[in-house]
Amino acid sequence: MAPLESGSSQLFFDSSAIDGPFDVYECGTLAGTRVVPDPPPPGTSYGKQRSSRNAKKARRVHGSEEVEDCWNRLFLEGYQADVRVSTGDGSQILSHSCILGIRSPVLRSMLEEARIEHGFRNILISGVPSEAVRVFIRFLYSSRFEQGEMKKYALHLLVLSHVFSVQSLKIVCTDQLERFFLAPDNVVDVLQLARLCDAPRLSLICTRMIVGDFKTISLSEGWKVMRRANPSLEQELLEFLVEVDTRRQERAKRMEEKKVYLQLYEAMEALVHICRDGCRTIGPWDQKLKGSQVVCKFPACKGIELLVRHFSACKKRVPRGCANCKRMWQLLELHSRMCSTPDTCRVPLCSHSPTKSRKRN
Repeated sequence: MAPLESGSSQLFFDSSAIDGPFDVYECGTLAGTRVVPDPPPPGTSYGKQRSSRNAKKARRVHGSEEVEDCWNRLFLEGYQADVRVSTGDGSQILSHSCILGIRSPVLRSMLEEARIEHGFRNILISGVPSEAVRVFIRFLYSSRFEQGEMKKYALHLLVLSHVFSVQSLKIVCTDQLERFFLAPDNVVDVLQLARLCDAPRLSLICTRMIVGDFKTISLSEGWKVMRRANPSLEQELLEFLVEVDTRRQERAKRMEEKKVYLQLYEAMEALVHICRDGCRTIGPWDQKLKGSQVVCKFPACKGIELLVRHFSACKKRVPRGCANCKRMWQLLELHSRMCSTPDTCRVPLCSHSPTKSRKRN
């Protein structure tokens, strides 16, 4: 078969394979040459990928909100409901057994044992207001709640979350109580409820609040009631208060000791600096003073200079002399005990320390 002329775009096929399937293709500008498309502009591919990721994220967020809206509508409209939840005041709330059973193992057991009347399973949730039960069941559907209802029924919902083993609701109630509800006049009551409902974070927050403002809280009505009804809790709180106060005192003592050690270290460094190198206005006799144009990097240098000048002029330079001389003697003795090069050290009396004399002997 003769080749096509250059520049043609005619279609051709293999005539020898006329009885079977054949391939049809288009020639480029040169016979047998592969046509390569032009590359995209710089950054186009990355921009498309980023736009695609943002679009997927937006779709996920929108889809999640849409699903939550559907679950919320399912609760509000009660479509194809098969459960009647009765409350203490006789109100009834329509719901779905599959939703309740999946969210709470306790409700699942109640539904399995519930009697069926006219196609509805009947269960009773009493001991809390009917509106609190309604907020509770709505949360089981969509994990949604109104802020005003949560503030009003947070304690009731904490009890329901514990009774029916809904851990996600317990976490939400703990957060809401911590942020909007706790106060000195109710923290003792919330603490007792948190311990009964197995809410360790809320219990810890209440305990810290009581320790932090013990004088005010110990005069509240809740503390007085707790003292009569639960004296063991009062004893536990008092022991914790003593423990916290002890830890605070130990921490303050360690900080004070650290401060003293830092001051001693700076004084020792300044003493060696003055006796070895000299500073702006004081130094060894064979060193030239540096003058006021040099900034001293030792913070205790000025204080040690005043102490050295006093020590050199004082008439009571004995260990039991004046307070300043006594400090100077202590500083010299401390340096002599810690110095590792007494033979070359230029600090006065370093090599004449009684301790080092005994070691040499």
